[in-house]
Amino acid sequence: MRKITLILSCFLMGIGVVLAQEQPKILVQPYLQDAEPNSITIKWETSSGEESVVEWGTTPKLGKKSKGFAYDINFSDARIHEVKLTDLKRFTEYYYRVRTGNKVHSDIFQFKTPPFASDHESFNMVAMSDMQFDHNEPDKFREVINDGLISYLKKEHGGGLPSNLAMVLIPGDLVENGAKYHQWKDHFFNPAEKLFAEVPVYPVLGNHERNSVFYFKYFTLPENGTPAYAEHWWYKDYGNVRVIGLNSNDGYRDVSYQYEWLQKVLDDTAKNDDIDFVFAQLHHPHKSELWIPGEVKSSGKMVNMLEQFSTKTGKPSIHFFGHTHGYSRGQSKDHKHLWINVASAGGAIDNWGEFEGRDYDEFSVTQDEYGFVMVEVDGNPADPKFKVKRISRGNQEHFRNNERRDSITIFRKTRKPNTPKPISPANNKTVDFKGVPLKANAFESSFNRAFHAASHWQVSEKPDFEKLIFERWKQNENWYYKVNRQENDDLTDEKNERLNPNTTYYWRVRYRDQNLNWSDWSQTSSFKTN
Repeated sequence: MRKITLILSCFLMGIGVVLAQEQPKILVQPYLQDAEPNSITIKWETSSGEESVVEWGTTPKLGKKSKGFAYDINFSDARIHEVKLTDLKRFTEYYYRVRTGNKVHSDIFQFKTPPFASDHESFNMVAMSDMQFDHNEPDKFREVINDGLISYLKKEHGGGLPSNLAMVLIPGDLVENGAKYHQWKDHFFNPAEKLFAEVPVYPVLGNHERNSVFYFKYFTLPENGTPAYAEHWWYKDYGNVRVIGLNSNDGYRDVSYQYEWLQKVLDDTAKNDDIDFVFAQLHHPHKSELWIPGEVKSSGKMVNMLEQFSTKTGKPSIHFFGHTHGYSRGQSKDHKHLWINVASAGGAIDNWGEFEGRDYDEFSVTQDEYGFVMVEVDGNPADPKFKVKRISRGNQEHFRNNERRDSITIFRKTRKPNTPKPISPANNKTVDFKGVPLKANAFESSFNRAFHAASHWQVSEKPDFEKLIFERWKQNENWYYKVNRQENDDLTDEKNERLNPNTTYYWRVRYRDQNLNWSDWSQTSSFKTN
């Protein structure tokens, strides 16, 4: 009898061990995708198990249940689960948890649905990139997320994440090698799980993703791009902003379909009165002050399309990028368009002097630091605007605890500064051909918060200025290699270059404020050289 009992006990214990081994485990905590005012997609990964259930509701008691599907991720028992919640109310906070099997479920998290553009709501978004694993700073991305972004939002805004942040934009290089399955869990999702569980994340491909199948399995992005290139390029609207994701990688940067699609989206946006701003993200820079070898010519074509859109429509735009591991903020000369490098959120810093660099006219600020970029969008229909803020975590030489290192505010409306007046050389004055300073009056604007942020000088042999002899475009600041090269320049004068003797020249100037509004050109003044 004892022998039978012992055998039975062993048998039951064996069943228990098998059941324990088969019990799924959550490998990647739930994360949010493709949010709409009335729907949202929730994904997670487990070690096994096919059941894909999200329990949700407007209170922590939940009460509702939605089912989805699971699929293979790595030719193993591991499964990615995907559930789309529908019939949601716009701009409403919900609670949820995910479940695979009766005993395997996540904690309860929250999310907030987007508003309609007609609601004119204000909101925040964050842009960061290049968080790929660095063996010398293996925990940097986790630090940037938890000690950086989440702590910053709590201090600045209080309350929960979904109320403080609408979306996370990532212009590429999420992992060091996208073809290595474990990196997605260990290096990307796990360090940012507290953020991604409550705020939708929208990446685009960087070169380190290697166009991996894992990228396309993990992310469910808007499928409104070219059908044959699903999720390579796409757009997403949130309130009065249209976010455009682009692919600047080799093999896609010269695909004509992408440019045709982008032009169509921009044309549609031009006719959409609900959209005030366009924020595009692509991985590779058109120009890079810290790392010239990282520049990609085709990115300039995309930038040019965004510039032309903004000038034609009056709707300001940004292109966010990465690839160079540092922060830069610049602006187009003739267009209300910002250039913003939002790296590095974890990848090794491209330190000053480490690589070939160049001081470009477009950039006002470049910093070799970790950090992220906050964008605060004001949906007030009477005067919509957005504010960009760089929040720094410093570098190996100088740690910074969420220090604001740069900011700029852009208004939808144009408020031209007063037209400058040329002072000297005065009309028909004879000057030394070796060069003479051009001088105009002090900056003036009817907008009391405006200040002098840039000057643009031109000299020509003809009054139509079609063929320029001399041209200068200067910003009020130019932080390059840790030094402000524009310090103590009030932007009201500019030394001319050597000119031809016995020649008549024409000159003019225009002023720009810090919100990227140009004045009209000054009256043309002429002078002669001796």
